[in-house]
Amino acid sequence: MSSRVVLITGASSGFGRACAEHLWERGHRVYGTSRRARSPAPEGTGGAPRRIPMDVRDDDSVRAAVDLVLAREGHLDVVVNNAGVGVAGSVEDTRPEEAQALFDTNVFGVHRVCRAVLPAMRRQGTGLIVNISSLGGRMTLPFQGFYSASKFALESMSEALRMEVKPFGIRVTMIEPGDFETGFTAHRTFAQAANDDSVYAERCRRAISVMEKDELGGQDPMRVARLLERIMERDAPRARYPVGSLPERLFVSLKRVLPDALFERGVAAYYKV
Repeated sequence: MSSRVVLITGASSGFGRACAEHLWERGHRVYGTSRRARSPAPEGTGGAPRRIPMDVRDDDSVRAAVDLVLAREGHLDVVVNNAGVGVAGSVEDTRPEEAQALFDTNVFGVHRVCRAVLPAMRRQGTGLIVNISSLGGRMTLPFQGFYSASKFALESMSEALRMEVKPFGIRVTMIEPGDFETGFTAHRTFAQAANDDSVYAERCRRAISVMEKDELGGQDPMRVARLLERIMERDAPRARYPVGSLPERLFVSLKRVLPDALFERGVAAYYKV
């Protein structure tokens, strides 16, 4: 595969970092964004992909990063929307402003990046947008209701975008990871009211404990990076690519065939709620 210009959001850790490093090692011109990047790093500084600042919650920051890549390269082939956050806690314990902040990154952040890159991709007549969703966007997890809701929203938005931009030669797809060891566990935040005084406290702790065990025992994020590379090689990628353990993928598939009540009992039992 010829060298591509690739922009990856949230590239300081987890899937973003794995994808950036893998594609850079494979000869692609990779720009990885991070809120903590102070200034655009010179090409290949320190034997690593270029890092540029971007806060997906800020229109000006997104436009500045995209303009920088286009000014340096003249075109942009692949965009990977990976930046994301999570807030744990019951739906009742989550304040509207906490849920809004999560959506501002996980949904509207992707929207901002897509709006910034689409004019250039239309002029080129080609482009690939890969949105990192989650198996949690296909089934809802207890005490991760707003995280799942944000990924459900991302799935819907990606499906619409895929149909809308296809006539311009732009392809849109999603990667839906299950449990991977990405560092997400260490950075998990909780709703302010999701504390010991909450009526949900004990059940929330049990559910999150199961999730953390699965995450810490999860697979290597490099599996997602290799999948991304394969998707880049395809002329007509599928709408979504679930990636995770066989039990995870089978469990998600069961949602399509089991009665809702039976499926919910299974999820509740697994997460001990």
